[in-house]
Amino acid sequence: MSGQNIVKPSADGIAASAKAAQKGKGLPPVHLWNPPFCGDLDMRIARDGTWFYLGTPIGRPELVRLFSTILRKDGDKYFLVTPVEKVGITVDDAPFVAVDFEAAGQGRDQTLTFITNVGDRATAGPDHPIRVIRDPETGEPSPYVLIRANLEALIDRKSFYRLVEIGSHHDGWFGLWSGGEFFGMIPSAELPEG
Repeated sequence: MSGQNIVKPSADGIAASAKAAQKGKGLPPVHLWNPPFCGDLDMRIARDGTWFYLGTPIGRPELVRLFSTILRKDGDKYFLVTPVEKVGITVDDAPFVAVDFEAAGQGRDQTLTFITNVGDRATAGPDHPIRVIRDPETGEPSPYVLIRANLEALIDRKSFYRLVEIGSHHDGWFGLWSGGEFFGMIPSAELPEG
């Protein structure tokens, strides 16, 4: 084994590989890449969408955006993937935060397009469902929208309150229409009257 150097993954190395892989417009085809697993990187995405490296927030939005383009979820684990390496990272809740949305139309014809903290846009519908998980102890809702390939965004509180304002009842549920689909958030019977 002498003569072999084991190179630990670094954020700089991953960023350089990501830039090289990102040709043209759009997202890199991380779903097609199957590089060897190179270990875990001390990188974490907090519940509020802040990315940390070695315990320090990454302050450059363009670097966070770059990393977000090579993020992949396999099973319950998250990885940064380039054509040559795959490293594990920690995600506290969802990798993205939906910080705003645009609504167009009304009722069944309504569309809701979410914008994430890293600039992704996704219109809720069959390919981008909305789901709500309620804390079993407090009943507090945590709403999510699927952004891309198993990667969800936690819908921030201000956006969630705005969504509630445009919600409607359908088949015993209070929820939202978007892209021809109804996404139930809470049983109608559990809502206070008035």
